[in-house]
Amino acid sequence: MAASLGRVCKSGLLKSNYGTLFNQQVHNFSTTNQWSRGRKVLLACLGVTAGGISALIYALDRSVKADDLVAHAPNQKWGFYGMLSSLDHRSLRRGFEVYKNVCAACHSLQYIAYRQLVGVTHTEAEVKALAEEILVKDGPNDLGEYFMRPGKLSDNLPSPYPNEEAARAANNGSYPPDLSFIINGTHNGENYVFSLLTGYCDPPAGMPLREGQYFNPYFAGGFLGMPQIIYDEVLEFEDGTPASASQIAKDVVEFLMWTSNSEFDERKRLTIKIMAIGMTLTALLYWWKYHKWTTVKSTKLLYTPKYKKQ
Repeated sequence: MAASLGRVCKSGLLKSNYGTLFNQQVHNFSTTNQWSRGRKVLLACLGVTAGGISALIYALDRSVKADDLVAHAPNQKWGFYGMLSSLDHRSLRRGFEVYKNVCAACHSLQYIAYRQLVGVTHTEAEVKALAEEILVKDGPNDLGEYFMRPGKLSDNLPSPYPNEEAARAANNGSYPPDLSFIINGTHNGENYVFSLLTGYCDPPAGMPLREGQYFNPYFAGGFLGMPQIIYDEVLEFEDGTPASASQIAKDVVEFLMWTSNSEFDERKRLTIKIMAIGMTLTALLYWWKYHKWTTVKSTKLLYTPKYKKQ
């Protein structure tokens, strides 16, 4: 018994000695606790300075990337930015005028049908008249022949070119993109398109223009094949609105916002309905909870033992 106890004590003593020796070695290796306060402050300042220099170098490196050599479009105060705000349908009608008279010469809206304009920009009779202005290839008929017919509400808006090759040939190799979803297809779409339409200027010194090129700081690279098409009084609005360049650009952007989000107003109406129903259900649920639980919360529970203690 005594021998066993001695072994245990000896083992504990050895462990204690090993622990003390290990702590002394760690203490000898770790010299930071022997540093003066000034030394620690100096090293901390050097670390913060090194981190700041690294962040500055990274920021400067990112600032000279080729893909960032473009002016960023400023955010405009669009009327449809509000949570419950709808599109301005008078502006949509003017925007369609701008597209039809200015943009349609080069750009298509191949994913928009005439029937979608009914009740948005024009009445049904007006849209039918617009559709009948075009000729659509249809067929075959009973003789197996194709024929041309006036457009219908079910037809899509026509493209100005029969194919992409013809579009490039007419625009010095540049392909005018389809505008159906241009707002959703570009970053900060509505502000980008507005700034692009109104941002043409002379190129900086040392950046010569080639034939058929135009300079716009909001376009990646600065040079594009589309000339400036938005000017003051480039067209006359049928409602008499002054056709300044900014008004024209604003109206066509609002129209393109609708083409990219044709369900825009419906989503806002649905939001209003959901909020109204949700608030009503919340009030009813609160009343039901108060009515059902008020008796439970106000009930006092008392335990009465069956047998009394003697």
